[in-house]
Amino acid sequence: MSLVAFLRNNWPFLLVGFLLTFLSSFGQTFFIAVFAGEIRATFNLTSGEWGTAYATGTFVSGMLMIWTGMLTDRLRVRVLAPAVLVGLSIAVLSMAIVPAAGLLPVVVFLLRFFGQGMTSHVAIVAMSRWFVAARGRALSLASLGFSVGEAFLPLMMVSLLAGARWQVLWAICALVPILMAPVIIRLLRLERSPQSMAMDSESLGMGGRHWSRPQVIQHWLFWLILPMILAPSAFSTAFFFLQVHLAEVKGWSHGSLVAMFPVFTVSGIVAMLASGVAIDRLGTTRLMPFFLLPMGLGFLVISLTGSLAATGGAMVLMGLSQGMNSTVPNAFWAEYYGTRHVGSIKALAMGAMVFGSAIGPAITGVMIDRGYPFPVQMPAITAYICFTALLVGIGVTLAKRSLPAAA
Repeated sequence: MSLVAFLRNNWPFLLVGFLLTFLSSFGQTFFIAVFAGEIRATFNLTSGEWGTAYATGTFVSGMLMIWTGMLTDRLRVRVLAPAVLVGLSIAVLSMAIVPAAGLLPVVVFLLRFFGQGMTSHVAIVAMSRWFVAARGRALSLASLGFSVGEAFLPLMMVSLLAGARWQVLWAICALVPILMAPVIIRLLRLERSPQSMAMDSESLGMGGRHWSRPQVIQHWLFWLILPMILAPSAFSTAFFFLQVHLAEVKGWSHGSLVAMFPVFTVSGIVAMLASGVAIDRLGTTRLMPFFLLPMGLGFLVISLTGSLAATGGAMVLMGLSQGMNSTVPNAFWAEYYGTRHVGSIKALAMGAMVFGSAIGPAITGVMIDRGYPFPVQMPAITAYICFTALLVGIGVTLAKRSLPAAA
């Protein structure tokens, strides 16, 4: 099926995925971190204190995601998504009115749970379940919402901060998710529940069966993949979370660094779309060991340069990995473990990712307070990414022998 025909036949479902991934921006680090300087100044926080508050809220949201993420195996997206968006609106409004630093972990928890967590989880699980033969394309097209949010929202917020209080901007943003809830309901007026989907629309995993979450946890492959799941969420989150600090250390203006984000986004979009096609043609086995390596190289380049131009090139590399991270691991869970329980399995992976996004800012923030600027930490990040690539390569090479022949 051509791309035009695919879009024509499936546009309501793809648009739902796009809207949900875009709306998750309000709980993503690249959005929250734009206001890091203002939040720290308002509540008189150091980088380590703000990082700890952020990590605490994020960690709790990740733990809760492991359980609430299973709702995607039981409820229609038409029911679940609007409820999640109402929660996201409340979370965004909470940031606008938070009265004390002690409540910041609670607000961060709400933002990360409803934004980064449930909103993106519902979108990705829906794409993985609704599409089988074209799963890669569906994931890549729906994930464009992440890229659009990364490209435009930080630049927009940095510009608006020049003339408006940061709390006012958060209050305005709180209106967006709740206004989109009726749109989601309208687009999915014909959507079926997971239980009613025909058996031939499901795909089997290793051993020709559908794996349950306890079986996944007990299997050795999950534990070889887990360090890779943690890496992009931990270090990409740290990069965007520490954007103000990074600009200060390198001697750049914050606006100049933020102006590089569209380079990251364009690179991510290209990688996202290309990897979607590659997944449908090649499967995830050949892609899993290598998709994070450009990010590792990007961190190394940034650590060694003081040039914004070179940093732009590094962000191209990081964008390549980030784009593939939106599709390759998400398709992996369905390909290797089947689609019947993909919601609960993906919730487990999402919990791990959210945990990674909690420890990344916490560890890097504490290291900064101890006299190690973020660029000094980056070579160690590169080494960790290379180590995870080795583990994944070993894991998928051994496990691919048990995949069904159709995979």
